[in-house]
Amino acid sequence: MELPKFVLADNTDFPNDILIIHLEFPRFVINLENDEVEFIEELDEDDEAEIEAEMEHLIVAAGEFYDREMLRYAES
Repeated sequence: MELPKFVLADNTDFPNDILIIHLEFPRFVINLENDEVEFIEELDEDDEAEIEAEMEHLIVAAGEFYDREMLRYAES
């Protein structure tokens, strides 16, 4: 089974948060309400340098994924 790049997450303890999980490296959870990012795995210094430039693109992609999913929910 191939996993999707992003998935939506929901948690009743955080009813106002919009959580998106990125399942490829670097794996992280982003809260679109405040753009807070929490990495799921430990990153070493080499990893941090490598992904620093990529993170801005991934955050934008997470927002686009969310917008697309909301449109699909509204259409169904």
